[in-house]
This record gives sequence, C-alpha cells and structure tokens, in this order.
Amino acid sequence: MNDLFSLEGRRALVTGSSRGLGRGVALALAGAGADVVCADRGATGGEETAVEIRALGRTAWSVSADLSTREAVLAMADEVERVAGPIDILVNNAGMIYRQPAAEHALESWDAVVRVNMDAVFELCQRFGRGMIARGQGKIINVASLLSFQGGINVPGYTASKHAVAGITKALANEWARHGVTVNAIAPGYMATDNTQALREDENRSREILGRIPAGRWGTPEDLGGAAVFLASRAGDYVNGHVLVVDGGWLAR
Repeated sequence: MNDLFSLEGRRALVTGSSRGLGRGVALALAGAGADVVCADRGATGGEETAVEIRALGRTAWSVSADLSTREAVLAMADEVERVAGPIDILVNNAGMIYRQPAAEHALESWDAVVRVNMDAVFELCQRFGRGMIARGQGKIINVASLLSFQGGINVPGYTASKHAVAGITKALANEWARHGVTVNAIAPGYMATDNTQALREDENRSREILGRIPAGRWGTPEDLGGAAVFLASRAGDYVNGHVLVVDGGWLAR
C-alpha cells in the first residue's frame, strides 16, 4: 500500500522553493523519495532547501528562477534539464501578490502579477508537458488559491491570475490525460507565509479569518506536503483536472 505514495526514481521541479509553501512541498516530495530541483529567485536559487533535501539522502539541485520574462522562464527550463535531466513532476508554486484597491491598482503591478502567476505557469506546463507527453507519463501540480473561487479584496490581479491557474489546470488535463499526464492544482487556504503577513498583522482581519477556519489556526507549509505527494504519486493517477482545497475547512463554512 505504501508503494502507492512512493516517488522513488522520480525527479521533481518546484518553483518558489526557498521558503514558505514551496519549501514545504519540496521537502515532502523528497521525503517520499523524489530527487528535487529547487528553483527560486536570486543567484543561489533554492540552495538552502536543496541542502535540507540532501540531508534526507536525496539528490537535489538549485537553479535561479526569474519568471518575469518568457525568455528567462524558458532559459531556466533548459538549465533544469541540463543539470537534472527529464522532469517527472512539475510543481508551479512561485507567485506574487500586490495589494491595492482596484480603482488605484497600478497597471504595472497588474502586469507583473499576471506575468508570474499566469503566463509563467502556462509556459512551464507547456515546456515540461511536451516531454511528459512524449514519455507517456507525468504529474503537474499548479498552486491555485482560495481566490481561484472568490474575489478577495484589494487584490484584483492576484485573483484574476489564480482563477486563470484553475482554468489552465482543467484545460491541460482535458488534453493531456490520454497521454498519461495528470494536471491538478492545490488551493491553499490561509497559510502563515510571506504573502499573508499583512493579513496576520491586521488584528481585526486575522481574528475574522481565524473565526471562520474550523481547524482554528493558520495553515503551515507542511500542511500542503501530503496533498502534493498524493497528486504526484500513483495514488493520484485517476485524479485529473481537480483543484484540491487545503484550507482547514474554511471554504466549507
């Protein structure tokens, strides 16, 4: 039974893996037996996470990931395959958020958010999906959001991009399922990460959020690990085009 969740012999790429949700997912995949490419911004990429993975006895690589232009995204993908070889599991976790009322929302900020959260997701799905299709197997996991279902406040670019992530996930699943490739998404609830720092520091807003979460706490990056392993493993082979909510019950209220 445990073999259903084994990722032995698989190579994964996790973007935005230096901290937060990406780090939690990368460590979980490694714990299930995968070797992991840790991609993140900056010259050292996800090297700190890669060091932790090597301590688990797995192979890990770190690459610098600039997702702000198409050319940089595709160059990063080439570098990933150069150092690690074909990728079996792609986790599109990297993202950004910009908070400002819609009427004043800077168009430059809209462009930056959509570029990273939507365009780069599709580009990486397409780039690595081609190899998965050719090999007849592969797992893609996109990181969506509760704002893939709702509108949010003061984050129109982020909301639009996360709705798009859900749509991209379903569209690719429809086309690629027959090739042995599953494309799913995880929608984290309110997690204690850099993206939610402003909310957690707002005493009233934080109290409102916690009051709606049946679990009674903010989520942690580790809470996403099991969901990622499930979708990346044989246990999730017949799950496709699904947006799996991991939110402590928030959406059910």
